[in-house]
Amino acid sequence: MIRISHRDAIPERLRGSVMALGNFDGFHLGHQRVAAEAVGWAREQGRPAIIATFDPHPVRHFAPHIPPFRLTTLDQRAELFAAAGADAMLVFHFDHQLAAMPAEIFVRDLLAGRIGAGGVVTGEDFTFGAGRGGNVRVLDEVGATCGLGTRAIGPVVDGGQIVSSSRIRDALKAGECESAARLLTRPFAIRGTVQHGDKRGRTIGYPTANLALGSYLRPRFGIYAVTGRLLESGRMLQGAANIGVRPTFDPPKELLEPSFFDFDGDLYGQEIEVAFHHFIRPEQRFDGIAALKAQMAKDCEEARNLLSARA
Repeated sequence: MIRISHRDAIPERLRGSVMALGNFDGFHLGHQRVAAEAVGWAREQGRPAIIATFDPHPVRHFAPHIPPFRLTTLDQRAELFAAAGADAMLVFHFDHQLAAMPAEIFVRDLLAGRIGAGGVVTGEDFTFGAGRGGNVRVLDEVGATCGLGTRAIGPVVDGGQIVSSSRIRDALKAGECESAARLLTRPFAIRGTVQHGDKRGRTIGYPTANLALGSYLRPRFGIYAVTGRLLESGRMLQGAANIGVRPTFDPPKELLEPSFFDFDGDLYGQEIEVAFHHFIRPEQRFDGIAALKAQMAKDCEEARNLLSARA
């Protein structure tokens, strides 16, 4: 699968494609339904299938002050889109020009013209264009004038509630990993490059792989049972992780710090992905290193048990 930008010339072999269009942050059950419709439509007609996304998220453009909220990076979405059957990932780089583009121009000149899409699938609630003036009705009406077929997919319901990225974010902020994983169809995972830290974990017998949180949503701070995937080798590890500000140590520093069981290798500079399976306890401050070590031993034992139970 290739990755292309809406600013670039579209390869001729991708013109006439069927596109799944949305933000798709998280690529949850609802997003997957939209993508599956687009891929199925494309296969029926012998067309290429594209899954499109926006980056940065439009919310970040209009409200840059709000806390980080992303559920996936572009690289993670690329892997998810490929697994869903896409031939290409199209990134709409959201900027002032795209934000100011009238909805009709977005459909006629960009989707049908520059990109050359033959069909577009969105969720029923999808909005686009300047002032959010575009919706599925506008997409259908304007598309009909320029040979662009359209389909709209209704919401997916789980437990009597609509599946949404907001619902998943709320679950993660409450430490409800299992609920988030059910809606995502996989555990929430943070990906990053292991950086050098102060190496306190190593001195107390629990070496950690420190990861910056970047633009990811901050789940509930605390201790989790996690798995880690080393992206270069594909090796899977199990462990316990702290995410938060490490209140026992000064100065406070926001980090994800997984400690992997039965692993003694060097991870510095490696890209890893840490998946959150179970919340164990909130982050807390300890009076000394001895108390911290005793609690970490309990946390690791609980994490081992929880992860063993799901194996």
